[in-house]
Parts: sequence; structure tokens; C-alpha cells
Amino acid sequence: MPYRMAFLFAIILYFCAMKHQILTHTHILQKIRRMAFQIYENNFQEQEIVFVGINGFGYALAQMLEATLREISPIHTQLGMVQINKQEPLLQEVALVEIAPENIADKPVVLVDDVLNTGKTLAYSLKPFLKANIAKLQIAVLVDRNHRLFPVSADFVGYALATTLQEHISVEQEGEAFAVYLS
Repeated sequence: MPYRMAFLFAIILYFCAMKHQILTHTHILQKIRRMAFQIYENNFQEQEIVFVGINGFGYALAQMLEATLREISPIHTQLGMVQINKQEPLLQEVALVEIAPENIADKPVVLVDDVLNTGKTLAYSLKPFLKANIAKLQIAVLVDRNHRLFPVSADFVGYALATTLQEHISVEQEGEAFAVYLS
């Protein structure tokens, strides 16, 4: 009898540890396109928009959003990156990369990240923009988990998902394709 319980427990652990795909590459592209239209609708009077992705998949998503906005609108765009240590944001200086702070002055900025969980990464990522005198700051995320510990919310969300604190959302790249997993 104890062997059966151990076997059942092992099966339960196996299925709990499995990752489940919640967004395919095609779904992600659809979400990016919809978000680009929303950004355009909210900024149609602007001459230029600056997309800044948080290092990692946030930057890759910013690249896709920026390219899609260029396809669907006449608005000029710039692309940059926020370099941040996501686990320990106080260990290193949070800095803009690939774009100078004076090039974003008086322009709307869309800060992009892959997953909004507690808001900590996005909150610390705001530092470079506080010194740059930007026109406005909007936040775009592919997945919003709604587990706020910091007062940060996204203006543009690809997919909102209610999860438990024990579950993990990951965006992974396989060749040229991206996918989102829940584990």
C-alpha cells in the first residue's frame, strides 16, 4: 500500500512540474499586432514613439511591437533597452542602452516587458525615465499575472492570466519562434 501512495504522489509531482504552453508563436504575433493597434490608437497624434524593452524577452517584444507599429502607422519610432538586474535591481545601475536620454526627451515612451508579475522589475526600470523629461510613459506587457506588490499597471496587455503564486510563467524562444509556458 505505501508503494501505491508513493507512486501516486510521484505522478502528481510530475504533472505539477510539467509546463503547459499557453501561447504559441502565432498567438504571440496576434497579441503583438493587437497591442500595436492599441498603442497607435492611444498615440495617433504623436510624431514619434520610443519603444524601450527591458533586457531579455522584453527587448525582443519591444522590437516586434516597434516593427508592427511601423507597418500599420506613419508614426516614426525609436528603439532602446533598459539594462537591469531583474533578480537584484539595486546591485547594478539601471541604464538606458542603445538610446541616449536626450533622444527621448519630450516624446512618449512605451516600456515593454514579457511578464508583469509583482511589478518590481518595471518599478525599478522607471529610474532612467525620471531623469529624461519624457512626454508620457506607457507600459506594455505580453502576459499580466496580477500579483502586484508594487504600484505598477500595464496600459497594453497581450494576455491577462490569473495564476497562483507557486505557478511560473516563462517566455521561451525556440529558434525564431517564441512561446509562453505555465509551470
